[in-house]
Amino acid sequence: MPKSPEQLFDFLQALGIEVTTRTHQPLFTVADSQHLRGEIPGAHTKNLFLKDKKDNYFLLTVEEEATVDLKSVHQLIGAASRVSFGRPEALSELLGVGPGAVTVFGAINDVEGRVCIVIDAALAAEPLINAHPLVNTATTTIASKDLLAFVKATGHDPLVLNLSGATPHAGPDR
Repeated sequence: MPKSPEQLFDFLQALGIEVTTRTHQPLFTVADSQHLRGEIPGAHTKNLFLKDKKDNYFLLTVEEEATVDLKSVHQLIGAASRVSFGRPEALSELLGVGPGAVTVFGAINDVEGRVCIVIDAALAAEPLINAHPLVNTATTTIASKDLLAFVKATGHDPLVLNLSGATPHAGPDR
């Protein structure tokens, strides 16, 4: 059974990670969420659930405006072949979310560690990161260092790679 947002928040609290969450109308795309800019501080995410020909799964989390070259990203992330989008059934089974709610927080549901979590270096350099807390009716803000700690606490070893070609931002906390 996939974890609920409340179980996610309990897990984060047990790790000593502070987050803030704002509820809102369901958001299915980056375009849907644009109206929240300025109201929720921090970098907003776009997530790509991908697979290669050997059924290796990857979750790429990048800043919402980032462009990822799907024809060559397999070389960066260590995929066995070019990648394609994973099926909704696999997304639900592995990360416990559906299309429109894909999130790095889904790592909490991947108890077998079948999904490689990859975070864009430019996003990881931001002080605050926003992602859906397993549902697309809320946005959770977390410090980037805490997001990496969360992913590690789920049993994943997150890869931080330059997926978008963007230069990581050196924020005031660096």
